[in-house]
Amino acid sequence: MAKRRGYAVLSALVALVVVVCAAIYVSVAADDGTSRGTFAGGRPHHDSSVAPASTGTWVGAWSTAPMGGEPGTEAEGLAGRSVRNVVHASTGGTSARITLSNLYGQSPLTISHASLALSAGDGTAAADAETMRRLTFNGGTGVVIPAGGQVLSDAVRLAIPHGTDVLVTTYSPTPSGPVTYHPHARQLSYVAQGDRTEDATGTPYTEQTPYWRYLTALDVLSNEATGTVVVFGDSITDGITSTVGANHRWTDVLSGRLRAAVESGDALPRYGIVNEGISGNQVLADGLGLPQALEQTRAGGTPIAENESGLGRFGRDALSRTNVKVVVIDLGINDILRNPELADPNRIADGLRTLVRQAHARGLKVVGATLMPFKGHQGWTPAREAVRQQVNAQIRAGRVYDAVVDFDKSLRDPYDPRRLRHEYDSGDHLHPSDLGFGRMGEVFDLNALKGAGQAEL
Repeated sequence: MAKRRGYAVLSALVALVVVVCAAIYVSVAADDGTSRGTFAGGRPHHDSSVAPASTGTWVGAWSTAPMGGEPGTEAEGLAGRSVRNVVHASTGGTSARITLSNLYGQSPLTISHASLALSAGDGTAAADAETMRRLTFNGGTGVVIPAGGQVLSDAVRLAIPHGTDVLVTTYSPTPSGPVTYHPHARQLSYVAQGDRTEDATGTPYTEQTPYWRYLTALDVLSNEATGTVVVFGDSITDGITSTVGANHRWTDVLSGRLRAAVESGDALPRYGIVNEGISGNQVLADGLGLPQALEQTRAGGTPIAENESGLGRFGRDALSRTNVKVVVIDLGINDILRNPELADPNRIADGLRTLVRQAHARGLKVVGATLMPFKGHQGWTPAREAVRQQVNAQIRAGRVYDAVVDFDKSLRDPYDPRRLRHEYDSGDHLHPSDLGFGRMGEVFDLNALKGAGQAEL
C-alpha cells in the first residue's frame, strides 16, 4: 500500500514538471522580441535577453577604432545625456549585439539604458519605432564598464538588412571622465538631454556630432556572411575627406562590390567588412599621449597613448574582431610624413611584417596596399618620396603581405607618378576625393579575399 502511494506521489511530481516545462516552452516560443509591457516612465520593455531563435554566424557588420579621450569631457563625461550613434551595416542579420568601450576613461562608466533600432531615414535621429529594441548586458538593462575596459551586450532579435543605418543609443547618468571616441566618423550622430534612449521620434536629439562615442562594434547573426574582413589603416581608410553621411569610404565601395558579386553567383567568400582606420595612425609610433596626471590614475597604472600605433593596437582593433578571416592593411604613409627625421623604409616594412606574422599566428590571410603618392602636400620632400618608393618596392616584391592591392599604381598621375591624379585628389594632395575612394574600392581584386584560414574564437 505504501509503495502504491509512493508511485502516485512520484507520478504527480512528474506530471507537474511536464506542465511547468510546457508553460516555459510556450512562453519562450511566443517571444518575438517585441513590446511585452511597460517600465516606470512609460518606456516600452523589449525583451532582448532571450537567445536568438535563428541560426547563422556571428560576424562584424560595422566597427570603429577608439582613438582617444574626447576633449572637454575630462571631468563630467556626458553625464545626463543620451548619445545616439548612427552606423552603417555592411552585412545583414537576424540578431544583433554591440560592444561599448571605456578604453580612455579614467573612472568606471555607468550605462543605465541602451537601445538599438533601424534608422527611419538618411540623416535623421528618428528611428523606425517598430524596430526599437532595449539592449541588456548579462540580462540587466544597465552595466558599469571599468576604466580601460569594454563590454559586449546580450543579443537582441532584430532583422537588420545590409546597407542600412542602425541607431545605437546609450544613456549615462553619472560623470565618468573622458569619453572614449572616434573623432572622424564622416557620419553625423546625435545627442539629447536626459534619458531618451527609446525615443523613436528623434525630436529631443537637437545636438549633432561628427563623433562616434563609446560604441566600437555592431555584430550580427548572419545567414548572408560567414566571416569578417577587417580593414586596418590610417586617415585614407578612415575616409577623412569623403562626403559626410554618404558612405563613400573606399571600404564602403569594397563592401558593396563584394556583396553584388556574391549575389550574382561569383564564387567568392561571403564576408562583412569593417573599418578600423584611425586618422594620423602610424605603424611604429603612437600619437599624443594622455596628460601625465591622467596617466597616473589609469586602472593598474598602465598609460595608453591616444592614436596608439598600429603595432600597439593591432591585437585589439583587428585580431579581436568577431570571426575575422582576412585583414587588409593600408598603413605607413604617416610614418613617413610625421617623422621629424627621415624615416627608415626598412623599419616601416619590418613593422608591417610584424603585423602579418601576428595575423598568420591566428590563421588569417593579410592583403596589403602600396602607399599612395602625396607630392603637393606640405609634408612632401624628394627624400620622403624616396622612402615611399622603397617601402612600395618591398610590398610589390611580395616580401611583406600575402597579396597586394596596388593603390599607388591605380591612383597616381600618369604624367607625374609622384602625385595623385587630379580627379582622384581631394585637394590636399594626400587624401582621395570621393571619386578616388571609389577607384580604390573598384581596383581591389576580390579574389584576394579567398583562401583565408580559420580565426581562433
